[in-house]
Amino acid sequence: MPEIRISQPVPQPEPAPASEPAAAALAPEPSTIRRFLLARGNSAFSDYLFKVLMVLCALSIFVIVLLIGYELVVQSRLTWVQSGIKFFYTAFVDPDTHLPQYWDPVNGHFSALPFIYGTLVSSFLSLLLAVPLAVGVAVFLTEMCPGLLRAPLSFLTELLAAIPSIIYGLWALFVLVPLLRQYVNPLLVKTLGWSGFFDDSNPTGLGYFASGIILAIMILPIISSLTREVMTAVPHSQREAVLALGATRWEMIRTGVLRNARIGIVGAIILGLGRALGETMAVTMVIGNTPEIHRSLLANGSSMAAVIANEFAEATSDLHRSALVEIALALFIVTIIVNAFAQLLVWAVTRGTPSQAR
Repeated sequence: MPEIRISQPVPQPEPAPASEPAAAALAPEPSTIRRFLLARGNSAFSDYLFKVLMVLCALSIFVIVLLIGYELVVQSRLTWVQSGIKFFYTAFVDPDTHLPQYWDPVNGHFSALPFIYGTLVSSFLSLLLAVPLAVGVAVFLTEMCPGLLRAPLSFLTELLAAIPSIIYGLWALFVLVPLLRQYVNPLLVKTLGWSGFFDDSNPTGLGYFASGIILAIMILPIISSLTREVMTAVPHSQREAVLALGATRWEMIRTGVLRNARIGIVGAIILGLGRALGETMAVTMVIGNTPEIHRSLLANGSSMAAVIANEFAEATSDLHRSALVEIALALFIVTIIVNAFAQLLVWAVTRGTPSQAR
């Protein structure tokens, strides 16, 4: 039998290494960032300092909120000692008229209830008027407006947010209030007077309704602008998919756009409510500034911001100033409650999203 031999591979000689000058010529030049990183040395201290600064910036928000709350509580200590929590919901009876009274700086009787009531009524009335109009404006500008008119109308809508509140107040005082007094309020009394929310006891035209209308005009650009941005962010594939199923334009807007943008719309509404709660000058000029509670929306009232602006400079006693500061504390608390409610509402809306999508 012939002998079988397995040939071993012949090792190939390794290529000679390139000379150092040739390798240096082929190597890329280091970039500016690389030269900086190589020359900076140890950066552990710089990284630690940057981290500390960022943490301090984040904590500063909490510190500011805590300092505001602490200062309000300290400055309202006298009212807390005299009335406690009853300051926010009780009234006292006038011995002469035997009627409930809420605010009597002369005799030292104070209650924040009418101001809380006026703030909430005027703010929610403004939302009732502004939200449908703002969403309608956003839908028109995003989905239906011709290209030539979209930019001018958007600019005019956003321009309303740049007008100072004192200008709104003057316009409401000289234009809106006379219109309400002569035409709108009598019509509301005639048609809806049976409900008890509209009566003719206040012929001046001032009151909750006037303040709600001017607040609605002021918060309209905020809600409309944010809603438009949210609707623009909805992918076009959502619109095309709904239209491909045979939906009309309105069905496409309702199911493909508004449904997907509802969380952002809720956030825009809450931001508008925050603006309405803290508005001072415009509301002060048209709400009537009467520390009373009325069922009628045409009656005079007051708000927390308005009473602080009207009386803080004229407060002579420490108790009066303490009561005004406690009203500011009430406004602070109401703002926190509204934001907490907004977070709860957003959670309730987003909780059903996966099941709805299935």
